[in-house]
Amino acid sequence: MSHGPRSGLAAVSSALLAMSRHLEVRDVLKTIVASARELLDAQYAALGVPDDHGGFAQFVVDGVSEEQWKAIGPLPRQHGILAAMLHEARSERLADVRQDPRFEGWPKAHPDLVDFLGLPIRDGDEVIGALFLANKNCERPEGGCGFTEDDEELLGILAQHAAIALTNARLYERSRELTIAEERSRLAHELHDAVSQKLFSLRLTAQAAARLVDRDPSRAKGELQQVAVLAAEAADELRAAVVELRPAALDEDGLVATLRTQIQVLDRAHSARVTFAGHGVKALPASQEEALLRVAQEALHNALRHSGAGHVDVTLDRRGGGAVLRITDDGSGFDPSAVRRAGRHLGLVSMRDRASGAGGTLTVESAPGKGTVIEMEVPGG
Repeated sequence: MSHGPRSGLAAVSSALLAMSRHLEVRDVLKTIVASARELLDAQYAALGVPDDHGGFAQFVVDGVSEEQWKAIGPLPRQHGILAAMLHEARSERLADVRQDPRFEGWPKAHPDLVDFLGLPIRDGDEVIGALFLANKNCERPEGGCGFTEDDEELLGILAQHAAIALTNARLYERSRELTIAEERSRLAHELHDAVSQKLFSLRLTAQAAARLVDRDPSRAKGELQQVAVLAAEAADELRAAVVELRPAALDEDGLVATLRTQIQVLDRAHSARVTFAGHGVKALPASQEEALLRVAQEALHNALRHSGAGHVDVTLDRRGGGAVLRITDDGSGFDPSAVRRAGRHLGLVSMRDRASGAGGTLTVESAPGKGTVIEMEVPGG
């Protein structure tokens, strides 16, 4: 191979390990492109994932600055060489892509590409992407391509593993979508049960007040006061459930901003004081951010609905390369060992599962009458 047996094997191994570390599709695409460009020593690399409308659902480049990429404009369509790789499912190695009869030009800001190596990424019979490299950093043979047959073979090996990594990432994201759907279904069920109970009590109390108005106005007044209390509690249940059912804006806003927004709404919706502080937390892997958010939501749910707390404090702090989440309340507390024997009470098993699934740990400190502290730590990426 062009790089020599030892260096080539080490480079391939490094590239495959890098791809296997990521679970998000976008991260996998970026890693594939960067690994391919480094492995074959090219100036430019790109990977396009086709959509069903003649364009690309995603298109990732390496070797082009962000400013230049913005200047290039919209994503390319499936035409020319790209279409050949996607629809004819064969590799292309060209001495000068501009001289190929299928070449249809590129935008003004596009870099000037000469020698070209591209091939499809396949999952079985399905073409799930097109990977290509341009402008090999080497002395080109007279009238020939800088990319060699060995380069083509090496890129083919990388593409096979890229297909596995990309398929796994898609399955992971689909699994996350199903998990979120299940979570929303669970919360909707909780909303139905909680609000139905409150409204049922509200109706019974109002009926009792109506019967007492004429013969016992004093008791009727007490019942009407209870109606007001139940109505307020039902409103609180609705507000809190709406917050929990709202999709978390992690991708757009990040964990700190998402937590802050949700806690501000909970503070307005409940009589308890709910506060939040975040310090020095950098971006974490998506799976860890989602796990931290879900654990925070579960712990807040327990504190606000079951503990009778007057104050719930949430902090998120950087610890090493990761983060630690801490939820503290001054509520009634409980015996953690008794809860463990009782199974899934208060969602502690679910919280521990989430923490473990994200590579983190969860600790619970509580005692009857002493409040509760739940702490989750994740290592970062």
